[in-house]
Amino acid sequence: MTLTQIRHFIGLAQAGSFVKASGQLFMTQPALSRSIKSLEEALGQRLFDRSGKKIELTPYGHSVLQRCQVLLEEVEALKTSGKALGAADAGRVRLGLSSGPGAMLTAPIVLHFAQRFPNFHVDIVRANTLALTHMLRERSVDALVVDVRSMRPAPDLQVTQIGEAKGAFMCRKGHPLARRTKVGFAALRPYPVASTPLSDELARVLIERYGEQAHPDVLVKYASDEISHLVQVAERTDTLLLAIRDCAPDLVEVKVSPPLNDHARFGLVTLANKAEALYLPEIRQLMRAIFS
Repeated sequence: MTLTQIRHFIGLAQAGSFVKASGQLFMTQPALSRSIKSLEEALGQRLFDRSGKKIELTPYGHSVLQRCQVLLEEVEALKTSGKALGAADAGRVRLGLSSGPGAMLTAPIVLHFAQRFPNFHVDIVRANTLALTHMLRERSVDALVVDVRSMRPAPDLQVTQIGEAKGAFMCRKGHPLARRTKVGFAALRPYPVASTPLSDELARVLIERYGEQAHPDVLVKYASDEISHLVQVAERTDTLLLAIRDCAPDLVEVKVSPPLNDHARFGLVTLANKAEALYLPEIRQLMRAIFS
């Protein structure tokens, strides 16, 4: 068994066909077929079920794929162990950001790498926490930055809490509620509320503060994973925005009574069994600087 065979196996599993995989691996189909057959003989079991041109991983193949991915990640980590990220590095990071972190961190992260590590590739993926967690487990992204309250604890995930950000009701500067120094929750009800998906913890806070009428299913009229679109709606209409305060600096905070007093807790999430990548200390340090 060789690392080359393992790379061929992962490539075929991801491509789903010998035709596609051989092209991506820059080798002939017969050569790829021989490599996979040799690996199966070494392991003593079939990795793929073949039906004509269609192939599917066997149950054993699925378990081997996960272990092979970890193995290659460890090999890559070993190559860069003891090395600090430098301007000449030309690696790649695929970072998943949920709505709040996406609005706050996308520009600073891209700017940071553009200025200090111009050869590095940075791919930002924006989605909700559930979708991003699936991508992380599928290794479509390398790390996530999300509100950790929206995640369920899992043994395969490593979460490092980085900082907190205040949540608030916000409105446009000319809104009827903008200049009021005290706004009861009943005064909010005539106006539609826009928000990104809310965590169960925040839903409990809303209900405890303002009653059942504050349940997100009742309160939130416009929901989207992309907060920038919701900010535009709040800027142009009487819609109220419930979100991280720093995501919409041009909006006015509504002085709700009693106050919401809620903070999102942002964390960096990686796979627990994966060695730390070269770029992660940079991202972690940048996040701490922003949230401080």
